[in-house]
Amino acid sequence: MSDDRIRVMVVDDEELARARVKDLLSEHEAFDCVGEASNGIAAVESIKELRPDLVVLDIQMPGMNGFEVVEALDEVPLVVFATAFDEYAIKAFEVNSIDYLLKPITKERFAEALTRARDLLHEESGLEQTIGRIAELVQPTGLNRLPVTKGKRIVLLDASDVVWVEASDELVFVHTKSDRYLINMTMSELEQRLDAKTFFRTHRSSIVNLDHVVEIVPWFGGKYQVIVADDGKTEVVLSRARARRLREILPW
Repeated sequence: MSDDRIRVMVVDDEELARARVKDLLSEHEAFDCVGEASNGIAAVESIKELRPDLVVLDIQMPGMNGFEVVEALDEVPLVVFATAFDEYAIKAFEVNSIDYLLKPITKERFAEALTRARDLLHEESGLEQTIGRIAELVQPTGLNRLPVTKGKRIVLLDASDVVWVEASDELVFVHTKSDRYLINMTMSELEQRLDAKTFFRTHRSSIVNLDHVVEIVPWFGGKYQVIVADDGKTEVVLSRARARRLREILPW
């Protein structure tokens, strides 16, 4: 990292808590507050737009907690977790380069966190390793909720509500029973992160939720069509190679 000032974003659902962090931050000349957010969904959008170096992130927030915020990010900045409760302390310290601030935050502990962040940000190899370890900490093997967009809204979908996923041109869409959303992940990323016991890649351009499959119909060339339980009873292509794999899971 260059000698530029360190860009910080503050995320907390309580206005007084955000004000406290910004007040503490103002005492450190090398750090600039470039933005704030009062909930997890707004935080994801702002972090993607502002690309801060460091996020001071509350854990307990309604709708989307701090760990879920990081899970929803493609590029993870350095994170300092903050919370009024200590139940996540052990989990946070499993990654020894993440600091964990217990509210009310003292000047001394805040200064320590900033020093740690500054040292990591000025050591590129250490920063790269740290960010990877943050991602490992907060990202479960199977995604339980998917951050998707519709218009300017970011919506968190429960994975169980996803009927199927479609790749169209260079875009990826998530379909529920009656709606369609855009998601900022590739099909390969989704295939790796969705629960393999529930979601199945039927074709290079489609993934289905097996819990929403209602019929498998023979098609031409050894292919099949998988009919899913959305409002339109959509027919999704099942390739010949993938049909063999699906038979191992759902014998027919």
